[in-house]
Amino acid sequence: MNVFGKLGWLLTVTVLFAGCAGCKKSTAAATPAPTNSAAPAPGPLLSLEDLLPKQAQPKLRTIKVWVGAEELITEMALTRDQQMTGMMFRTNMAENEAMIFAHPEPRQAGYWMKNCFVPLSIAYIDTDGKILEIHDMQPHDTNSVVSASESVRFALETPQGWFTRHNVRTGAVVRTERGSLPETFLRR
Repeated sequence: MNVFGKLGWLLTVTVLFAGCAGCKKSTAAATPAPTNSAAPAPGPLLSLEDLLPKQAQPKLRTIKVWVGAEELITEMALTRDQQMTGMMFRTNMAENEAMIFAHPEPRQAGYWMKNCFVPLSIAYIDTDGKILEIHDMQPHDTNSVVSASESVRFALETPQGWFTRHNVRTGAVVRTERGSLPETFLRR
């Protein structure tokens, strides 16, 4: 799961829902609105837990992805909600399955394992499809696995140890049945 993207999204959602009349009440003391103001008083802020997904998402559309010569059937997390949910609440992932995340711009990426039951490995990938870094992630770990690189455009999650078992290292190129990662995900 992409933490930096989620935090920006969560802040946006928190701000948007802060004045929502249907939101649950906060236990914190509210500041009364000035009596001469026609604007409604601000509503309660939602917590991070209020905004996180509560269940696994259905299986996403898939695409064949090759990492070097190794083939993966890969779910595509393309929308903000799909990326926010990622592998949360899933209880298994087959050996040659994966999930790919495409970021709108190159950046330093960070993913966490909140509500994830399956141990995963993640590859941080640049715009050209080259693997920059590979990390293992532990179930339920809420500490972000932050990339050293600020050039991450894609992230590929696999069952933990997949890259090692398939002799895939940094520098390997990732492509899809539709072509390169830019051809597949960055066409406008």
